[in-house]
Amino acid sequence: MTVFVIAGGLSHEREVSLRSGKRLAGALRKRGHAVTETDVNADLISRLLGDEGPVAIPVLHGELGEDGALREVLWMLGVPFVGSDGASSRRTFDKSVATRLVGAAGLATPQQVALPDDVFRELGAQAVMSALGERIGFPLMVKPARSGSALGTAKVDSADDLPAALVGAFAYGRDVVVEEFVEGTELSVTVLEDGTGPRALPPVEIRPASGVYDYESRYTAGATRFLTPGELPDDVLEAAGDLAVRAHRVLGHRDISRTDMIVREGVPVFLESNVAPGLTDTSLTPLALEAAGLDMGEVFSALVERARHRNQ
Repeated sequence: MTVFVIAGGLSHEREVSLRSGKRLAGALRKRGHAVTETDVNADLISRLLGDEGPVAIPVLHGELGEDGALREVLWMLGVPFVGSDGASSRRTFDKSVATRLVGAAGLATPQQVALPDDVFRELGAQAVMSALGERIGFPLMVKPARSGSALGTAKVDSADDLPAALVGAFAYGRDVVVEEFVEGTELSVTVLEDGTGPRALPPVEIRPASGVYDYESRYTAGATRFLTPGELPDDVLEAAGDLAVRAHRVLGHRDISRTDMIVREGVPVFLESNVAPGLTDTSLTPLALEAAGLDMGEVFSALVERARHRNQ
């Protein structure tokens, strides 16, 4: 049985994906697996179908990997794979959809509005921006609706900064979300399914030196301090884990997911969820696994076995 670690792709997060894939492949080889590292290309389907009993692990970040498309193809091919299915990935990758689903389940979410680029053209950019400022207030956050790794994300402190932030977000897609800025302590919680249901791993507290957990802070060694578990009261950390598990269930995740949140006045507020958590040296899920006393290779070996039996 060959484990195909699929990484790379053509999204803005290609390099991060390749780093995640390389680390995961090495961890699986240490556990004795035959591993093939592969990009997304015209040979992928023939390689999968030409192998006897393959299991795939999509480690693609950004579109194709997280929007459900590749996972739908794997399902059509009958190739077992680790992680959430296509439908779960689609609803999670779009921040405007995920936030509303999680909020409807009774979990705390930021006030948010989703807007396509043509709204600004048809209704007048100045009028729409003025309404955003009045409705949500400053500071606020501007994000691409469908992107990861904080690409195109900006904190906006005043109306003068809003146009540039919108232009930056629209560079990553035709839809943006604008939401209230939630002041507090940032946490990330990985949820793992181990045969007894989803459970939260120790929350990782995020303290970027710049004050903003942007792309550079995420993937530059030493740019952010991580505390695992976070230095918050036990009941708050427990509430954070509960939010992550409930979001995992609401969004229909499978095997493993990661939910990011801000703790405001002791209450965890959902920001976003991820079906393909990063596995690089500066990523959050490996820190959570280590804090839980778990080995990445062992964890993903078990998930490979679950995927293989799930699809028989």
